[in-house]
Amino acid sequence: MSQSQPTITPKLEEPKFGFNEYAERLNGRAAMIGFLLMVVIEYFTNQGVLSWLGLK
Repeated sequence: MSQSQPTITPKLEEPKFGFNEYAERLNGRAAMIGFLLMVVIEYFTNQGVLSWLGLK
């Protein structure tokens, strides 16, 4: 006996937590903004971020 395939594909909700496309895209954008701000701080202060924060 062969089983028939379902005719309707269920619509699944995107997970709100974990590794999903939205979370990865948001994390990547935040990392790019953070890196750009770090470069801008180094350019205008003529010292590294660690020196600027007083850690070095």
